[in-house]
Amino acid sequence: MSISVMLEMVAATDPDRVAVVSDGTRVTGAELGAMADRAAGLIGSSGADHVAYVGTGGIMLPLLLFGSARAGKAFTPLNYRLGAGALRELVDRLPAPLVVVDAEYSDAVAGSGKQIIDSAQFLADARTDAGETETVEAAPEDLAVLLFTSGTTSRPKAVELSHANLTSYVMGTVDFASADPDDAALICVPPYHIAGVGAALSNLYAGRKMVYLRQFDASDWLDLVRREAVTNATVVPTMLDRIVTALRARTDADLSSLRTLAYGGSKAPLPLVRAALELLPGVGLVNAYGLTETSSTIAVSTPEDHRDAYGSDDPAIARRLASVGRAVPGVELEVRGPDGTVLPPGEVGELFVRGPQVSGSYAEIGSVLDADGWFPTKDLAELDADGYLFLGGRSDDTIIRGGENIAPAELEDVLIEHPEVREVAVIGIPDPQWGQIIVAAVVPVPGATPDPEALRAHVRTTLRGSRTPDRVVFRDELPVNATGKVLRRVLVEELTPAPTPEESS
Repeated sequence: MSISVMLEMVAATDPDRVAVVSDGTRVTGAELGAMADRAAGLIGSSGADHVAYVGTGGIMLPLLLFGSARAGKAFTPLNYRLGAGALRELVDRLPAPLVVVDAEYSDAVAGSGKQIIDSAQFLADARTDAGETETVEAAPEDLAVLLFTSGTTSRPKAVELSHANLTSYVMGTVDFASADPDDAALICVPPYHIAGVGAALSNLYAGRKMVYLRQFDASDWLDLVRREAVTNATVVPTMLDRIVTALRARTDADLSSLRTLAYGGSKAPLPLVRAALELLPGVGLVNAYGLTETSSTIAVSTPEDHRDAYGSDDPAIARRLASVGRAVPGVELEVRGPDGTVLPPGEVGELFVRGPQVSGSYAEIGSVLDADGWFPTKDLAELDADGYLFLGGRSDDTIIRGGENIAPAELEDVLIEHPEVREVAVIGIPDPQWGQIIVAAVVPVPGATPDPEALRAHVRTTLRGSRTPDRVVFRDELPVNATGKVLRRVLVEELTPAPTPEESS
């Protein structure tokens, strides 16, 4: 089954319902279906083998997603925040692409030697062109979407997601046309992230009006919730932090329509989650965890999970406020030790995941699934006795100090609870004596001037002395990508001392 079938179902079932709101433009399901057909014709007539998009999304994301599918071509939204050199390097890795680009990013791809069309022109042609609209029926195993990973520690990998992967995710987590007539989803995650692709597919399939905010601003987000009577929204933790700050500053904010607010993409600090629960008592918070390779969400902490954990005196239940919840239908989770054995509840190891929505396949590399179809996430994790999943950071981020393995998340979870700490990232930097030393990069709460020794002592009250940061440095902000993931390699580069003349000779 092709992802385009989902749009056909929507257009046939409720053709006149508004499907997309973007920059003042309102498009029904039937109109989006007709536009996708014409987009397929434009793509087919170009002779391209692949479709790439450089821009901020809005209606262009579902249009190109479904138009590419109906043309039988794979689609790749690219990170418009990258420099020209990095963007062209990614474009060069795509087979004979048609590059659709927003005007403000055209210089970044100009001169690349590829077919390029302005997104505004493509949209206008898709709305009015009466030429060839022949479509192609893609097979379930065909490549639907290729996404480049963020590359926070290495060269971006090109993740291959088939039509079967994506439809399995959507149909396993969403019931068709299950949304209420007044449901509206506010989408502000970037189009090149799997959450943006997943939001377009799942909200359309549910029958929920999709309201796009192409450039995130907390005040604009609050205004759009009120103006479009938004009922559901998805943000990354950095956005949630700005929304919480804006709510505290604005007495005129009206979020009475909002029923569910999902967050994910990176780890949300517990103080931020608590603040959101306090400021939004009538809104159900959802923590969603997934990876590009798993076609988006594989575990969810529900509003009930949040409320139960927040109000519980039972330490085992209260701890679940830091959990990403339990596996979604159709997904299996295992935590394995270094020797590959499956660990019992309560033990930390590497998370493996299996299910029809899991790809685990990369262009230029191939599949990394094991013989039984399990995907190694490289995330350290723990499952409790009831199946709640707790993440402990990336295995690649493990600090080895004096032969002892230390997970940065362990220290970060302690430091973030200090009243003068707003954000923190813990890294290891090379050291001739210990192999690596522990460095905590701290963003203080506005107006606070934490004492480094007080922060080190705070860690020692919870963790053993060998896990105390060797250094504490202060920053105005942490380097992060669009979903709020800390770019640890940038911190390592900045905080590693330059070699002495003796060391470099």
